Amino acid sequence: MAETARYIDNVIDDGASWYAVRLFTIRQEEVRNFFTEHGLECFVPEQYVDVEGCDGKPHSVLRPVVRNLVFVKQSVEDKAFQKIVQETDYKISVLKKSKESREYALIPHEQMYEFRLMCNPEVTMRKFLSSEEARMKAGDEVLVKFGPLKGMSGRLVRSSKKYYLLKEVPGIGVMLKVSRWCCVPMEEK
Repeated sequence: MAETARYIDNVIDDGASWYAVRLFTIRQEEVRNFFTEHGLECFVPEQYVDVEGCDGKPHSVLRPVVRNLVFVKQSVEDKAFQKIVQETDYKISVLKKSKESREYALIPHEQMYEFRLMCNPEVTMRKFLSSEEARMKAGDEVLVKFGPLKGMSGRLVRSSKKYYLLKEVPGIGVMLKVSRWCCVPMEEK
């Protein structure tokens, strides 16, 4: 339980928006370090995976959920961020508002804050989806009124006869198991 508290303590709601950076390289950790060296905070959703250790026993290790995304906090102006992106030796692109637009798509801080909370690797009843899979899920916008997810919002969707709270950000979606009785439609909040 102490590890969960530590993860939650690291997720700070400071009001900053986030960029979604798509990678065209397998060097995700190096790209994350590049942005960190430039003073930018990064986030990569991770989950525990069992791998066989050198002693032949399984060990739980944190691994990224997706290899082609890094979320970067907007702590500098767009022009300065664009200059940092151009300095990199890695093939990357920042998600734009639309295909025709040159403006970067920013993920609002409330949405990213909840997404980061939902990505807690200690939570076991969680599923990650691609953007396309998340868009295909039918569900109503709800607010969780009770339980450990109290205060979070998202879409209430069904999967394998269970209810999940779905939160989407550009490039990825996450679903956390929730009781539908804890949720109220957004209009009634």
